[in-house]
Amino acid sequence: MKTILLISCIIMSFQVIAQSNNQPPCSSPEAHQFDFWIGDWNITYSDTAHATNHVEKLMNDCTVQENFNDPPKNYMGKSWSVYNANYKHWQQTWVDNQGGYIALTGGMQGDSMILITAERTVPTNISSTGKMINRMVYYNITKDAFDWDWESSIDGGITWKSNWRLHYSRKS
Repeated sequence: MKTILLISCIIMSFQVIAQSNNQPPCSSPEAHQFDFWIGDWNITYSDTAHATNHVEKLMNDCTVQENFNDPPKNYMGKSWSVYNANYKHWQQTWVDNQGGYIALTGGMQGDSMILITAERTVPTNISSTGKMINRMVYYNITKDAFDWDWESSIDGGITWKSNWRLHYSRKS
């Protein structure tokens, strides 16, 4: 009887493992936290500047790909974001036509999506401490609008300074 019970438990354990492995990739609720960003957007910043952003899900809905464009400033950039289930956070890589590259990690904190860079050494004319962390904060998120701040910290993330604020409005 003990042998039959043991074999039954082993078989049920394999079935549970097999079922959890059959879950489609990127189907967890966390993998959909950036879905608010999907779509076509008009962006306003500095009260008068305007840009656009086309954001879509690709690769079996596992990645979020951004296409930022500010024609008057001849500035464009792209980012790729993915929820890394192994580390339980979002990872984003940004590149632009000015040679910029930024790597960020993070996730939802309350009602805001917050992605942060690693602390890095910068010239002292940029930071008196010679160190800087940056983060982006998506907040005031609704179906058709949200705000986005690019912030910096020179004290290890204790305090943050807003450097750039964008307001996103969904294109109709």
